[in-house]
Amino acid sequence: MSGALNRFRFMAYVVGVGLLLLVVAMLFKYLGDTPGLIKVVGPVHGFLYAIYLVIAVDLGLKARWSIKGTILVLLAGTIPFLSFYAERKVVERVREGVPL
Repeated sequence: MSGALNRFRFMAYVVGVGLLLLVVAMLFKYLGDTPGLIKVVGPVHGFLYAIYLVIAVDLGLKARWSIKGTILVLLAGTIPFLSFYAERKVVERVREGVPL
């Protein structure tokens, strides 16, 4: 399970940073009227989020999370800064052997 946890940690950070970049790109698009950045960051974040979903489900199955816990972790990648918090809590719970 260590490999699954490490993959999850990496992707949680990547998706968290990607989501913050997406917010910045949206600000540029709507406040600065420059849509170029969102055309690049949007699809990249979407692709990385899809990978995050697969890796989180894999860890959830291995750690025997509840469906509710799994869904909450999956949704953490959609709210800025929440993926960083979720990553900390997931690592803490998995290392303690406590399912979500």
